[in-house]
Amino acid sequence: MTGNTKPMKILFAASEAYPLIKTGGLGDVIYSLPRTLHQMGLDVRVILPAYRDILEFKPELKIAGWLEVQGAGHSHPVRILESHDERLGVPVLLADVADLFDRPGNPYTHPDGYDWPDNAERFTVFSRAVAQLATGTPDIGWRPDIVHTHDWQTGLIPAFLYHLKNAPPSIFTIHNLSYAGIFSHIEYTALGLPDEWWTSEGLEFHGNFSMLKAGLLYADHVNTVSPTYAKEILSSEFSNGFEGVLKSIRHKLSGLLNGIDQDIWNPKTDPDLVSNYSEKWQTFKGKQENKAALLKEMGIKPTAKKLQAPLLGLVSRLVEQKGIDLILDIIPELLKTTDANLVILGAGQDYFERVLTMLAKQHPQRIAFHSGYSESLAHRIEAGADLFLMPSRFEPCGLNQLYSLRYGTPPVVHKTGGLVDTVVDASEENIRNKTATGFVFDEPTPEALLTCVLRAIKIYNDKPTWRQIIHTGMRQDFSWTHSASEYAALYNNLLNTTKNG
Repeated sequence: MTGNTKPMKILFAASEAYPLIKTGGLGDVIYSLPRTLHQMGLDVRVILPAYRDILEFKPELKIAGWLEVQGAGHSHPVRILESHDERLGVPVLLADVADLFDRPGNPYTHPDGYDWPDNAERFTVFSRAVAQLATGTPDIGWRPDIVHTHDWQTGLIPAFLYHLKNAPPSIFTIHNLSYAGIFSHIEYTALGLPDEWWTSEGLEFHGNFSMLKAGLLYADHVNTVSPTYAKEILSSEFSNGFEGVLKSIRHKLSGLLNGIDQDIWNPKTDPDLVSNYSEKWQTFKGKQENKAALLKEMGIKPTAKKLQAPLLGLVSRLVEQKGIDLILDIIPELLKTTDANLVILGAGQDYFERVLTMLAKQHPQRIAFHSGYSESLAHRIEAGADLFLMPSRFEPCGLNQLYSLRYGTPPVVHKTGGLVDTVVDASEENIRNKTATGFVFDEPTPEALLTCVLRAIKIYNDKPTWRQIIHTGMRQDFSWTHSASEYAALYNNLLNTTKNG
């Protein structure tokens, strides 16, 4: 709150939000953070493109206004729809442009897996519409005090706002710097973007232009989703080519750790589980029952021996960033020297999917692989696995390690980004201090990952220590309450700075 009688009005602009449309952690954040801020008393709304999947979700919709927005060589009529569907938690606005968003596939790609060729136009039109809406055109009876934008798809919004009169200040949140929204100069020109922006100090990026760079340069404040990642991206190793830009804006850069929705991710009440449980040991047999059910669901016979053996879980995009190649490298040694089994849910690069499919066929009672994504199966893997593998080379924040701690499934993580901010390694000292919650390795190599997994399996067989690690992890509070309070303070400071400036 600002101290005024009226609550701050915050407009979240994003490309996805659970449960309407979700491809990854961004969707979870845009569901949970606005809800928490709303519960704290802020006046929050979310605006998204009106994808076909959202319209088929059938929220209660009304027309709030119309815009005419420039696209690539012609203008688009944009219908602004508004929903107060209680399932969403906060009012949701939709920018409805049928030519650009009424199509199958996910928000960014064709059903066959390739990027939509007009993504530059799609998200430029969306950004122009949001900027106009934020400055009162059309008049929908609500105007934000701050516009909070997320990832490259909304990066142009701060740039458009910067050049509009009486525009509210903006925040740009980097959820993953490796996706930069890079498009050609031909597309830049076709979209009618200002010539004066086309400089190395502006939106130009190695001969192309970057929507993410626009957000970095023009937002009044930039943040990432963990304190460690905010430091990492200032180095050449993690900057993805933006090191110079990021160092030039470090005065307005911060890191705020993501939270999770502890109502949705709650083993006590989760409807996707066969048996609910909590950190209380008298209910903890439910985790073993979930393990048995998960093994059966994934095609592995849940014998007494299988239930005793450690079950390693993975829910991930199958790309090198997530360290899937490291996991593939250590599987032969795990199969040879341990009795561990693996259950994997994910989709991504064809090569990794083919290798996992082959391994599952070769070892049907040791490895199970489900290609694609299933929200309910992800919950069951978190509940049924004994260890969760998350060896990401870099991880801005990560959510699955937080889900794993919540579900009593100690995560194995690389020492990077939000992973090191949230997981306490089971070193001898941390075990003695009863602060250990998982297993951390220093270098993103197969050797380091294997050593860490073998260490975790050894402790898994030491049941009193294992129970202590699980119990400590499950008692951690990673709800959005603390982070939302930090965001509210950031909004308040930004408003005060803008007024005083």
